Amino acid sequence: MMNKRRGRLAAAAVVMATALGLTAACGGGDEPTASGDGSSAPGKVTLTLQTFGGGTNFGYKAAVEKWNRENPNIQVKHVNVSADFENEYWPQMLNWLQSGKGAGDVVGIDEGGMGLAKARPQFFTDLAQYGLDSRKSDYPEWKWENGINAEGKLFALGTDVGGMAVCYRKDLFEKAGLPTDREEVAKLWPTWDDFIKVGQQFQEKVPDVKFVDGLNTWFNVVLSQEAAKHGNVSYYDRENNLIVETNPAVKAAFDFAAKVNEAGISAKLRNFQDPWFAGMRKGAFATLGCPGWMLGVVQGTITEDGEKPEQGKGDWDVAAVPGGSGNWGGSWLAVPKQSEHPKEAAQLLNYLTSPEVQLMAFEEGGNLPSTIPAQDSEKLQSAVNEWFSNAPLGEIFGPSIKTLPPIFLGEKHSQTKSKVENVILGMDDGSIPADQAWQRLVEEAKKVAEG
Repeated sequence: MMNKRRGRLAAAAVVMATALGLTAACGGGDEPTASGDGSSAPGKVTLTLQTFGGGTNFGYKAAVEKWNRENPNIQVKHVNVSADFENEYWPQMLNWLQSGKGAGDVVGIDEGGMGLAKARPQFFTDLAQYGLDSRKSDYPEWKWENGINAEGKLFALGTDVGGMAVCYRKDLFEKAGLPTDREEVAKLWPTWDDFIKVGQQFQEKVPDVKFVDGLNTWFNVVLSQEAAKHGNVSYYDRENNLIVETNPAVKAAFDFAAKVNEAGISAKLRNFQDPWFAGMRKGAFATLGCPGWMLGVVQGTITEDGEKPEQGKGDWDVAAVPGGSGNWGGSWLAVPKQSEHPKEAAQLLNYLTSPEVQLMAFEEGGNLPSTIPAQDSEKLQSAVNEWFSNAPLGEIFGPSIKTLPPIFLGEKHSQTKSKVENVILGMDDGSIPADQAWQRLVEEAKKVAEG
């Protein structure tokens, strides 16, 4: 289940995967074909589950193993297509959906792709015909409603939500003469300006390690917080009009990224690319913005896909983020219409989004559940993460996840986000002068909106 995180897929590899490995989603010659009612003929069915993300990604290793043990006639092949949703997974998935072949029987969709997915009902199966509309009471209204498409049909169920914290290297903080206790660490940075000051202090003491991984991560952290203060919108308003230039949330996130850049505390790594994963392993940076799901990325990366589960244990901890929580991330699962086994795929989707499995995913990768029963469970509220220095994740994330505001993300959010982050990356690595970056960001966003 957990991929080797090799980062960007080469074009040839994508073509080969489409031609060979991933076409199993549509049913091979030795598999049963769909009958008129959407069910399959008798025999063994193999379903392909396609996800994205680094480390433990969706946290489904144990859940898929359990399903396969208990359902010998409906086996699941889990393919984690790419670590990078915006630049690799989603463009490839859209190609598969448009061509009518290549997409899995169950596919993951990040929050940034949901606006477009909702507007393309021709791509996805109506889950209500398999009874999944009965799940409505499991979800907060906003999480449920985002799975309803432009035709008013249920096409996706939510997996996790964002939440926000800071993951930090205790050993590097100690080397810099900073406190390592998570409560004392949080006191160092009541504001984002304080966070930068701590970074500069760290940098003076540990010059060979950078304080933050790169500007993109922290731009998104601040954007998620600021969007909640400015109408719960980011790049687009609720009528899908581009508001990058006028939304104070975007400008505040950009200004913070510019300050981090000026302070010289960035390792200049783009999240979910190979150098970023390598930097995480070798300790190239001391802090990382951490929605719940990011904990699984960190742990899965350091332990090299579980082959060395004790590696790095106790080096990392989790503290409160400056400025309060934020809702960055969260995903949904859908069944493409091209699946030849939609009934079985809907059963699998129902299982993977159940409160039980959401708690399994939380335990495996830190993914914060989006279902109300899982959020209310004692298992979540009392949870600690042994690998992250026994961080009390229930205490850190539990109180906020039920009140996280839904951020509206437009139909072209994912494409816009990719272009915006390219500019932030350019400012980070020096290829775009800092005094020109804001105007370039606005121009690139307009190209997407007008294209």
